[in-house]
Amino acid sequence: MRNKNFDTWLQIGLNILHYRKEQGMTQIQLAEKSGISRTYLQLIENAASSCTLDTLIDIAEALKIPLIKLFEFRD
Repeated sequence: MRNKNFDTWLQIGLNILHYRKEQGMTQIQLAEKSGISRTYLQLIENAASSCTLDTLIDIAEALKIPLIKLFEFRD
């Protein structure tokens, strides 16, 4: 069964992917800067796993973007 918030997590994951690629960062580099494993980052980017707000804060800080940017959803 799909998580009821799947679409929201998918948008967050796509935002992480967008900002990571925009900065030319690999998953390994972002994972190391965020203090998480590359596998876990991949799961978050693909919405296969949710994460804590603390993890999102760490990712935003590693990307040097305001946390709110991860919640800006495009149509």
